[in-house]
Amino acid sequence: MHVVLSGYFGFHNTGDEAILSSMIKQLRTLHPDIRITVLSDDLIHTTTTYGVETVSRWNFRDIRRVLQASDGLISGGGSLLQDATGPKSIVYYTSIINMAKWLGKPVFIYAQGMGPFNQLVGKKLTRYTLNRVDGLTVRDQDSKQRLETLGVKQNCSVVPDAVFGYEAPSVQKKHQIAISVRSWDGSESYIPKLAFACDQLAQQGFSILFVPMHGQEDERFAKLVELQMTEPAVVAPGDDSIEEKLDRIAESELLIGMRLHALIFAAVSHTPFLPLSYDPKIDSFAAMYKLDNGWHVEGENWDGHLLFKEAQRMLDQRRRIGKKIASTTASFHEDALSTTKQALQVLQK
Repeated sequence: MHVVLSGYFGFHNTGDEAILSSMIKQLRTLHPDIRITVLSDDLIHTTTTYGVETVSRWNFRDIRRVLQASDGLISGGGSLLQDATGPKSIVYYTSIINMAKWLGKPVFIYAQGMGPFNQLVGKKLTRYTLNRVDGLTVRDQDSKQRLETLGVKQNCSVVPDAVFGYEAPSVQKKHQIAISVRSWDGSESYIPKLAFACDQLAQQGFSILFVPMHGQEDERFAKLVELQMTEPAVVAPGDDSIEEKLDRIAESELLIGMRLHALIFAAVSHTPFLPLSYDPKIDSFAAMYKLDNGWHVEGENWDGHLLFKEAQRMLDQRRRIGKKIASTTASFHEDALSTTKQALQVLQK
């Protein structure tokens, strides 16, 4: 069997690379002889890291050739069909899906986060494309509702993000707080708030460790926060491996995070997490764990003192919170493998 994987792969974003790694592991667990071709921006990295075949995600002639020779396309996971970052993402990913359909190949949408959809062209392309696919799964209830509002009639299932397929690492906890931040919309208004809270936690005796999830981009932004702190902190290397970043979060007593997959890493490792939202996908994830502080990074309803107090409350209850997270995550872990089974069933028809 030969499958083609399309997603935000090869850009060294830890979340998307963790999605790809988990998908490949699960596909090979269920179908050991499977042949996998990944559409990637960094062919050498993807091939050497995962032991798969690759095609440049920008070479449509080669993409057409490999799709024609395949048994079908798996699109996802991640937030591919959204126009918060502009219209290009929706245009690109629907083009790949529609190319596969024009070639008569089955397409499975794998645990994607859908939206936001702000522009008419994105709404129309998404509706047209998803009504033609052979299997449709999204990673949260909000995504399903957005598709229903768009007029997508295809049967849609809510499933966990592929990264829930990871096993909890076996590490010892440290007296450490992990921080995952990113730049968003050119605003840095939340840096002083976060720096203040980190200083307060450091004065309580905790080590502060920034875990960049998107390479040098997040590493640079973490250093901006560190520069505004008065207490010492460490910024981990942006080019750490997926496993190293997962271990760093698992070793921590608490994660304060913006990046979705940093929050998922915390959930997988049963580490209490405090989300700072910049996108609806963070709110949707927080709702899965019944967390609703309503704090948006650009919001006026919180400051560094409130963030510190909430972190302190969670640390005081970290064992109880950790057990609750473990219980919720266990069901997501089982369901993640079921999604891969469903994808293979669709492509084998």
